[in-house]
Amino acid sequence: MITYEDFERATLFFDAKDYAGAARLLAPIAAEEPGNRAAVELLARAYFHSAQLGRAEETFRRLVDLDPCNGWAHEALARTLERRNRPAEARTYRNLARAMGVGPAEKVDVSLTAADLA
Repeated sequence: MITYEDFERATLFFDAKDYAGAARLLAPIAAEEPGNRAAVELLARAYFHSAQLGRAEETFRRLVDLDPCNGWAHEALARTLERRNRPAEARTYRNLARAMGVGPAEKVDVSLTAADLA
């Protein structure tokens, strides 16, 4: 059984920039509670920041499916697709985000260590 404390612990890992660790904690939460948009969003962000772009794409798509009016989710999916070298596909989601009033995302640093690759 997943508890709020589990989510809070994952949030602490994320805030400490241990994105891979946060993703490991968040994955079972998002799996057990597939409609929990907060958990799905934080998991997608953790995947994105730890350069797990395939998982980030899949999870941002899930977030868009959960909340199609979330312009930020469309923008985040567009950024992920751009990082995966798929600009034409990203343009569709970016245009949707703009139509919803969401501006371009700021550039972010990606935290990746050799331990994350093991």
